[in-house]
Amino acid sequence: MLISRYSKPEFDPYGDNVPLEADAWWPAPTASGPVACTVSLPGSKSLTNRELVLSALAAEPSLLRAPLHSRDSDLMVDALRQMGTTIEQVEGDGAFGADLKVTPGELLGSTTVDCGLAGTVMRFLPPLAALALGPTTFDGDAAARRRPMATMITALRDLGADINDDGRRALPFTVHGRGAVTGGDVTIDAGASSQFVSGLLLAAARFDEGLHLTHSGERLPSLPHIEMTIATLAARGVTVTSPAVGEWVVQPGPIRGADVDIEPDLSNAAPFLAAALVAGGSVTIAGWPASTTQVGADLATLLPLFGAHVTLEGDRLTVTGGDGIHGVELDLSTGGELAPTLVALAALADSPSTITGIGHLRHHESNRLEALATEINRLGGNVTELPDGLHIVPQPLTGGEWKSYDDHRMATAGALIGLAVPGVLVENIATTAKTLPQFPELWHALLPEATL
Repeated sequence: MLISRYSKPEFDPYGDNVPLEADAWWPAPTASGPVACTVSLPGSKSLTNRELVLSALAAEPSLLRAPLHSRDSDLMVDALRQMGTTIEQVEGDGAFGADLKVTPGELLGSTTVDCGLAGTVMRFLPPLAALALGPTTFDGDAAARRRPMATMITALRDLGADINDDGRRALPFTVHGRGAVTGGDVTIDAGASSQFVSGLLLAAARFDEGLHLTHSGERLPSLPHIEMTIATLAARGVTVTSPAVGEWVVQPGPIRGADVDIEPDLSNAAPFLAAALVAGGSVTIAGWPASTTQVGADLATLLPLFGAHVTLEGDRLTVTGGDGIHGVELDLSTGGELAPTLVALAALADSPSTITGIGHLRHHESNRLEALATEINRLGGNVTELPDGLHIVPQPLTGGEWKSYDDHRMATAGALIGLAVPGVLVENIATTAKTLPQFPELWHALLPEATL
């Protein structure tokens, strides 16, 4: 059984088809013994939304095989359709939904884009709106209005776009597209999100003068996501050169259509693999790619730091719990989206941990540093915010409410802690539909002998 609405679950996630109250508290199952499970996951959100954007900008149709179908990807599909792209569902072999045929059309404005809480929608589509004819208004969930957008708004203005934001430098704002963007040189500080770099690079080949983009800030988080963007562009005939660190050049030219196989989302694998450390036993992720630009691939080297044993046989990555969960000293600047899972592990460890390089998570779906510290401490933990991370001193935890802040990774972190701590109630588990609508049923299947 799947949760079919994105904001609230309609049915009990355990499959009993019992209607739930709006924003119901989900009782996280507690493991009664070691796990032994193989999990298949749907496609990567990061790859799906990048390929959707490139397919809309391409010179020919594209076919995306095994894409993600989730709230974030559906928001991207809906927005691109409103802007003139034809996107059709076609039969495929995947277990998680249809393939997508994307036929580019003339980019049109005179529409409003609902960004929800999707950073890829609010950061990747304004450059397309600037290439469109007519005004395109961007807005989203209440929390989306607090997410940083000044960098993109300023950059597009510097490149010749007309944007009205009433001085907010945040959602909502309107891009008055003129059918073209001059492009050329632009300097930004992308310290708040690498998505600003990716959003500009994805559309740069369609700018009249291409793009010479320079990052001026002291640090740039999530570099693997920029490498992912560059790789997806290269596969479609667009070369991105980097004369220096934090500098990228894209020449104007066509973007090819492509048939693309979307990899499983390796970041969504994080709580499942971490479950082997919490409950003991082994968890295997099927379909693990031999090579990838996804930051989730770092789990193969990060989880052993906590005490796990990791093996890769063909396309199956297996994590086996060891003699406990150990504290770590970790710079996670390249993989901040893994932080909620790793912080949850650290809260259950046998020694303190310090995880840094994640200050930018204060500007994600929630203020993740504050949220993690608040919720772990609510259960009796001892987590202290640092300027660029968190210090975690493990304490005995007790059950209680775990707020999700409408943040999918906060919800899954609560589920992970609930494996070891009876009585954890996760607020609005349906927020996981942002990137993994199947999370509640996959999580419960992980633990057939779980107690509630």
